[in-house]
Amino acid sequence: MEDKELLEKILNLSEENNKMLHKMKRSMRVTQFVRIIYWIIIIGSAIGAYYYVQPYMDQLLKIYSGMNGGIGSFLK
Repeated sequence: MEDKELLEKILNLSEENNKMLHKMKRSMRVTQFVRIIYWIIIIGSAIGAYYYVQPYMDQLLKIYSGMNGGIGSFLK
């Protein structure tokens, strides 16, 4: 009788451990999914900001190169 009770306790404990391990595995998957979405948003917003700012940067570079050429002709 004592052996049977011990085996039942061990079975119950292993079932509980199995449930906890499945919950931990599910939690890790959700965390990994959220982390991937987080990095997609970060990288996507950086690329979007680059395309949004690029025309303004091109204009500034044209103005700078125009001023640089103008100063060079002024000094000659």
